[in-house]
Amino acid sequence: MAWWGKALGGAFGFMLGGPLGALMGIAFGHNFDRGLNKLNEGDWPPGQQNRVQAAFFTATFSVMGYIAKADGRVSREEIALANSVMSQLGLDEEMRLSARKLFSEGKTDDFPLADVLKQFRTETHRRTTLIRMFLEIQIQIAFADGKLDPAEEAALIQICECLGVHQQELEQLMSMIRAGQSSSSSFATDTNRITTEDAYALLGVKATDSDAEIKKAYRRAMSQHHPDKLVSKGLPEEMIKLATEKTQQIKMAYEQVKRDRALNLD
Repeated sequence: MAWWGKALGGAFGFMLGGPLGALMGIAFGHNFDRGLNKLNEGDWPPGQQNRVQAAFFTATFSVMGYIAKADGRVSREEIALANSVMSQLGLDEEMRLSARKLFSEGKTDDFPLADVLKQFRTETHRRTTLIRMFLEIQIQIAFADGKLDPAEEAALIQICECLGVHQQELEQLMSMIRAGQSSSSSFATDTNRITTEDAYALLGVKATDSDAEIKKAYRRAMSQHHPDKLVSKGLPEEMIKLATEKTQQIKMAYEQVKRDRALNLD
């Protein structure tokens, strides 16, 4: 059984309070209430893996809805991308329904973005690898329709401010995501579909950077998206497919850069 299904057996109920807990109550309904009644005798501190996973799931889909609505309308491409993420996570129909409820809550006018992100940052113990993965998903939603609306960009900047992420890092991530989405619909795996310019952008480097700088950037990117490392930090196991595909894309970009320079950078 997938982790999400096990979570509905009761683990969600007592793990979170605050705005994330309120969102979980809306998304999971009677399953959430059952968990509260069954396991309310104790609480797990922020940073405990199951609690981190629950926070990541809840924040991810609700904030996706917020980003999608930021420009005033939710496009078909944004809905399609949200459904694609659900498919990649292997969610069953019940969990998809919960994810859609979270997405819808994020679209409401009174969605408590700052409070949700503050709690998310606390629950994850400010782990940069998890925050980065979370941001990459939100940036993909913003770029889903092929352009970045000023309102969506403002929302991303606000999210980064709440999470303690510098705007320079946001700009680098946006450049990387833009390059990946111009190569394919999400994560490119075909070396014939990526340009040399996109390859440099995916690695977060410039063509003028030295070989040593490019190698360092490649190793850093691989470390940040290493599936085992992300699981150990609390990323839900169902999301590992996203990280795995991202590492394949990074490797592809690195090979393209090596070919461009006619060098062996290994």
